[in-house]
Formats: sequence, structure tokens, C-alpha cells
Amino acid sequence: MANNKVKNDAITSRDVDFAKWYTDVCRKAELMDYSSVKGFIIYRPYGYALWEQIQNHMDKKFKETGHENVYMPMLIPESLLQKEADHVEGFAPECAVVTRGGLDNLEENLIIRPTSETLFCEHYAKIVNSYRDLPKLYNQWCSVVRWEKTTRPFLRGSEFLWQEGHTIHATEEEARAETMQMLDIYEETSRNLLAIPMVTGKKTEREKFAGAEETYTIEALMHDGKALQSGTSHYFGDGFAKAFGIQFLDKDNKQKYVHQTSWGVSTRLLGAIIMVHGDDNGLVLPPRVAPTQVMIIPIQQQKDGVLDKAYELEQQLKAHGIRVKVDATDKSPGWKFSEAEMRGIPLRLEVGPRDLENGQCVVAKRVNGEKITLSLDENLSQTLLQLLDDIHEEMYQKALAFRNDHITNAKTFEEFKDILNTKGGYIKLPWCGDEECEVRIKEETAATSRCIDTEAQVDGVCPICGKKAKHIVYFARAY
Repeated sequence: MANNKVKNDAITSRDVDFAKWYTDVCRKAELMDYSSVKGFIIYRPYGYALWEQIQNHMDKKFKETGHENVYMPMLIPESLLQKEADHVEGFAPECAVVTRGGLDNLEENLIIRPTSETLFCEHYAKIVNSYRDLPKLYNQWCSVVRWEKTTRPFLRGSEFLWQEGHTIHATEEEARAETMQMLDIYEETSRNLLAIPMVTGKKTEREKFAGAEETYTIEALMHDGKALQSGTSHYFGDGFAKAFGIQFLDKDNKQKYVHQTSWGVSTRLLGAIIMVHGDDNGLVLPPRVAPTQVMIIPIQQQKDGVLDKAYELEQQLKAHGIRVKVDATDKSPGWKFSEAEMRGIPLRLEVGPRDLENGQCVVAKRVNGEKITLSLDENLSQTLLQLLDDIHEEMYQKALAFRNDHITNAKTFEEFKDILNTKGGYIKLPWCGDEECEVRIKEETAATSRCIDTEAQVDGVCPICGKKAKHIVYFARAY
């Protein structure tokens, strides 16, 4: 909560009811609204603007690494999904099925895409003939439908926005390098745009994506000690290629199957921003992702020169690349302060008659409520830009300290349960690699394996079965 501020009564306290707090923030900050169909939310302008910031940042990264955007159809013939058995088994319970077109029954059921692997595969099989056609580095921005039983805005919906990259390569080495490159882009985006530190690693066989040989993940830690899978990158090998006949004539004049990847993030990232950084007064947005970085609030705006100066400052800041707005509504300054705070705007700039006389303004930092008096001179824009960078770093370091403080090692199952129930967060546990032990942990504690720590030195035994440990695994309760 901001210093010297009264708690916003419109928002439930995080420590009273975290789920209710989250919903309150989503609604009160006008990020979304519910539609008449469960799990299908309305992205309001402010919420969609947040997604656009993420989209713009990542789209630039994708294009810098040679990827092209495409768009695939929304509907998938059921027979097409069935060509890859693992894929169908993984998604079948969540599929929304179209059985009628107009007044007529369809000859074949159509699936509203839960993901687009099969569509890309069908297309690649048609357009690739030679090694000269490779690689194909495609990405798609779209929505997908997965018929979830339990939904929560941004975190789990029946429809959500995302990007899905699908690439094919001539060699396993190239495909594996692509898988890790995209994981790095996701981690970089989280760190440098969202100010969120991630735990990264490889998923277990049980938790990997259906049809993948290997799945890698970025995992964020929320304020309530639960993990949030925030992005995944998959190495498919040639499994999909064989199912769909994606072959090419290689340099040695032999027909070979391509090696494939897939990678994606979704509007779950909006949920991560809210839950990692928010406080009891609403959103606290990292400056680089905030749709509005500075809100100018004129004090006694009816007085001569105040509004003119506010708009002059707006143009001055815009010229230096700062996303800025003037709140010239007829609401009281107190109401405007509260609204800016609710919406998580990083900096609030106040300017009134007295400020104009003194050639200064007051700037309030959303992250901690600190107020700073600054001169209204040619250096103001640069000072604010530096403040925004400082705030980003402050927010990242705070989140990093919280995450690191909530990573705990456990050697026994009893110790594991105690940490989980008293402290939460990530628990690093030696694991034998057997799925039975992983299932038992989930059944008895509701904690799941988040990822394998691929850099950890493995020693000791699995506390579930007593066998020699093969991996050190991050476990946590998760969304």
C-alpha cells in the first residue's frame, strides 16, 4: 500500500481474501468485464492496452529473430486433430465442437481451435519440399477456446488471447536451439518489461505438453505463494512431422522428416502482473508495460494557466516518448488521485497555481507513495524517464526478493508438507523420476511439479520412495 494512504474500501484486502482481491482489482481498475457466456470475458480498453504493450514488445523480438506472423483458421476438422493421438488425448476434454452450420448438420464435426499445431502441420506438409524451404518460422496472434470448468479472469478462461509460434527445421540441433531461444525471449520479456522474475526449467514427462518430446517453462510466483505457469516452449522432435507427412529432400538427396517446435504465452501474463505487483489499493504497474506512464492532474484547473500548462507538459513528455495523459475531468483532485492509484499508473504529476508561481510540480510514485518536487524546466522529461527506469528496477528487485525468500529446500515429505502449508512458494525436492511419486505428492498436497532445475546438483534420495534421486524439482501449488 502506498505510504500515508487510506486503504481503498472498494477493494478487499489481499490478506483477507486474495481471490476476492484479485477479482475486485480486475473489475474496479476496468481491465475486464464478464460476458453472458461463462469464461468468455470482455477485455476493456485498459486491459487490452496492457496486452498490446506485451504484444508490441514480443512481436518486435520475434521479428528480430526472423519470425513471420500468419493467421490460421479458427475451425479444425475433427479428423485433422485425430491424426496426432497424443494431441487429441490431451485436448479432447476441453474442446468446443461445432456440429451445425446454419440449419444443417455438418458432415464432420469442427473443433474451435484449442491450439493450432495440426493446422500448421497440414499447411507445412503442402509447402515444404526441399531443405531450401527450411526453416519456416511462423507466429500467430489469436484467441483459442478451451472449455474450462473453473474460470478466473485472465488466469483461466474458456477463451483467451495468446500467441503461438510454430516452426520447422531441417535438423534436431536447429529445432532445439529455437526452443531455448524462445524460452529466453519469454524470460527476457518477463524481466525487462513486466518486472517479474521467473523460475525456468524443463517440465516432467507428466506435465509436458501433449505431443511434445520436451517442454520448457517460465513460472512466476504470486503474492499468495502460488505459482503461475506463464509461458512454455516445446521441442516436438519429428512426431507431428511423421503423423502429417512433413518431409523434405535434404542435401544428401534423401527424404527426411522435419523437426518441429511450438511456443506460446497468453493473457495469463496480465494476471501475473496484477498478482505479483498489486497492493490493497489496486494495480501497481511496471512502467514499461503501463499504457499510461504519467498522469497529469491539474489542481484548481479552473484557474488561469493551469490547464494550459498541463497540456503543454503533456506535449513535452510525449515528445520524449513518455506515455502521458491529462485528467481534465470535472472530478475532485482527491478522486483523480484515487483513480490513478487504482489503475496503477507509475507516476502522478500534480500542477496547480502555486506550482506555476514557483516553477515546479509534484510527482508521486505509485510504487511507494513517495512525493518528489521537480522543476518545470527542459530537464523534466529526462528526470521522469530516469524515475520510470528506477521504478522498474525497484519493482523487479522487490519481486525477486519475494521469490527468492519463497524458494525452500526440503529433504523429507513431512518437511515438504510443513513448508507448503505454512510458507508456500516453491519447494525444491529430490525426485527419483517415477511418475507414481509425482502423483502421490499431488494427491496428498495439491502441489504439482512446476519444472526440473536442470542446473542443480542432484544428491540424496526421493523422500516418497527412498530411491536415489535423479532430479531436483520445483514443486508448488499453482493456478
